[in-house]
Amino acid sequence: MLTGSCLCGNIRYQFDQPVSRIGLCHCQMCRKASGTAYAANAPVPRSEFRLLSGMEWLKAYASSPGKKRWFCGNCGSPVYSESASYPDLIRIRLGSLDQPAGRTPDYHYLLSAKADWDMTADELPRFGDD
Repeated sequence: MLTGSCLCGNIRYQFDQPVSRIGLCHCQMCRKASGTAYAANAPVPRSEFRLLSGMEWLKAYASSPGKKRWFCGNCGSPVYSESASYPDLIRIRLGSLDQPAGRTPDYHYLLSAKADWDMTADELPRFGDD
């Protein structure tokens, strides 16, 4: 079981499986939503995700048609996102985990859109750049 929370601790969640893969998204929306070079995300089956507290603090922003980004309305921490294209999954923002994810990143997404100050130089697979 893994747990997570927002910065102020009002929102708490858990899911009952290990992190299966980690993607680093460099698109401009993810950079703006995270405030840094990329968003580190992990897919979690919606059926495994449980909100433990803070439902009243959970706010959503529809960043594009069919996509919502959920965050804490008090501290602003991103918690997860969901997409109509993948209704059975949510994508946890790994920075919200309370313990180590237990694995390293699996891939970059849209590395061609990275910020000009991002010095990413590794051998992870890259997707979305063709």
